[in-house]
Amino acid sequence: MVRILDGKNTNKVSHLVFRILKFQELFTRILEVNNPDKMPCIYAMWHAHQFCIHGIRHRSKLHVLVSRSRDGEIIADVVERWGFKTVRGSKGKKGAVEATMQMISILKNGENCAMMVDGPKGPARVVKDGVIKIAKMAGVPIVPVYWYSKNPTFAKFPSWDEMRCPIFSTNLINLYGEPIYVPQDGDELAEEQARLELQKSLENLEKEAPKAFDEVYKFGIWKRKQN
Repeated sequence: MVRILDGKNTNKVSHLVFRILKFQELFTRILEVNNPDKMPCIYAMWHAHQFCIHGIRHRSKLHVLVSRSRDGEIIADVVERWGFKTVRGSKGKKGAVEATMQMISILKNGENCAMMVDGPKGPARVVKDGVIKIAKMAGVPIVPVYWYSKNPTFAKFPSWDEMRCPIFSTNLINLYGEPIYVPQDGDELAEEQARLELQKSLENLEKEAPKAFDEVYKFGIWKRKQN
């Protein structure tokens, strides 16, 4: 995508992407399973599951961290059209610090954030420590979330993260783990323990997701997400 983008066509491409995803929304049914509904909190997911934010409640109070890359411009525009807010630092070395401070301020003001904890470039499915430091400084819990469907229309793309996205009629679940708290007076060892706890939680959600999906499907309780 990046190779075909320039400053002149980014808006056109983002508009096209939004229209495609808005059309797909008609065929996508997401059910939240075990959402602790903490506010404020940081929702943590794999980069491959970034579209799971569509199933998270309180959309108008959810701020999504998006990189300052050129394709990030498209993602940010689409996310904002969908009714979310975005967090973006400036380009360059100071951008990450700016984004971190923005998120801490947002969380302290009582709203939620969402982060792809192995992004923006991987390695895939390895939790980085940024989310831990932000949770610690803001004094909020981290809520792991895993997106899953057994439907064959839940497609896997040949990207570095193996991004998952529904194509046409798809029933999905957002499966949530227990909130993870990072001690505000904890040292580096405590931070690493929290990072490993988040890593383990996301891995466990992957194992638990098929059974959770079957239980939802068995009882026929799919409902279209209300915004």
